[in-house]
Amino acid sequence: MDQPTAPVPPPGCPAHNSGARVPLHGPEFAADPQAYYSYLRHYGPTAPVELAPGVEATLVTDYATSLQLLQDSGSFRKDARRWRHFNEGKIAPDSPVAPVLTYRPNCMFSDGAEHLRLRQAVTDSMARIDTRKLSHTTEQVSNYLIAQFGSRGSADLLGDYAKQLPLFVFNELFGCTPDIGDRVVYGITGMFDGINPARAMEVLFGAVGELVALKRVKPGEDVTSWLMEHQAKLTDEEMVHQLALLLVGGNEPLRNLIGNTLHRLLTHDAYANQGGLIDEAIDDTLWENPPMQNLAPHYPASDMEFAGQKLQAGDLVLVSFAAANTGPALSAARQAGSNRAHLAWSAGPHACPSKDPARQITVTALENLLNKLPDVELAVPEESLTWRPGPFNRGLIALPARFTAVTERKPAPEARAAAPRPEQPQPGTRAERGVWSQFLNWLTR
Repeated sequence: MDQPTAPVPPPGCPAHNSGARVPLHGPEFAADPQAYYSYLRHYGPTAPVELAPGVEATLVTDYATSLQLLQDSGSFRKDARRWRHFNEGKIAPDSPVAPVLTYRPNCMFSDGAEHLRLRQAVTDSMARIDTRKLSHTTEQVSNYLIAQFGSRGSADLLGDYAKQLPLFVFNELFGCTPDIGDRVVYGITGMFDGINPARAMEVLFGAVGELVALKRVKPGEDVTSWLMEHQAKLTDEEMVHQLALLLVGGNEPLRNLIGNTLHRLLTHDAYANQGGLIDEAIDDTLWENPPMQNLAPHYPASDMEFAGQKLQAGDLVLVSFAAANTGPALSAARQAGSNRAHLAWSAGPHACPSKDPARQITVTALENLLNKLPDVELAVPEESLTWRPGPFNRGLIALPARFTAVTERKPAPEARAAAPRPEQPQPGTRAERGVWSQFLNWLTR
């Protein structure tokens, strides 16, 4: 019998009907996910949810229980080929969550010795990134993007800036040529915007395959070449899948982190009156509005009881970073001054390998934007902003802003000379018309 004090499901939630799973999709969830997390907590540390129509999962909403799951690689596995409902044919091939959850031979979906081998190659390669070069590249990309809209006095800081900047920076980090870079941009954008995602995936994997073939012949000072040189001796297929994971997994959360932090800076006056505003705004965003709100899919290795709930082998279990971060236990830790205890980067053996470069890119991107556009402000009422639907991401659809128009200054000769000069596409090729090619042309003019 229900307790009379049990929380009421948020408006529009089918859980109003007895026994229904709580949906983590649709405009109601996107508009106010925290209302859903508050309701889910009344189930205990875990709750029954629906990720998309017909896709059932167990969501961990409690911080300590989340850590237990993320660190217990004996009881819980990452290999999505264990997913019981998928194997039983209960997940439609065209389900919107299938591209994120279905198995690929990369370190995110592997366990044991295979995971250690692939993960070490990724971690060691990412650790070789030169932080000064990364800041320089990010600043160049930022300057280019601001030059595209600065003279207008208005911009969508999501579409014109936060969405594009990570793609451009990662193309540079991974040594993409103009033609390959244009297709990587197209592929990742299409995957997440739902514009012919099957075709977008095909284009992305084709481009990454070409990048691997190119670097086998002509290595450089880039993550792709370092991954290839690693003692793990990755095959071409393994290279393609680790690179695709890094490009996609690095871009999407970074786009949301930059956008969500900008949203916070533009809607909270408090940051204007204190020093260190960008670092503090990033931390507050990671706590309260993390770029990936529900992810880390795991599968019980055998039938078990977990946090008071019976699970079958192969059940889909996800961690709610957003719910764990804002729960009562972590609120106390945060008030005690533990500012980095949040789960926004996940935890355990599968924690984000790009955490440090992601933060550095975000800081540089925000500092440069605010230095160039010091009076930037939101151009619409905050309540009119809309958030992207779906269970995994937390990101805005658009962030309209206005500012005093600025005119672009051409880079000094020494800055142009120092700019990287990747191979340019031949005039008239498809690559010349792509956004990555346009950036390279701008750099070297």
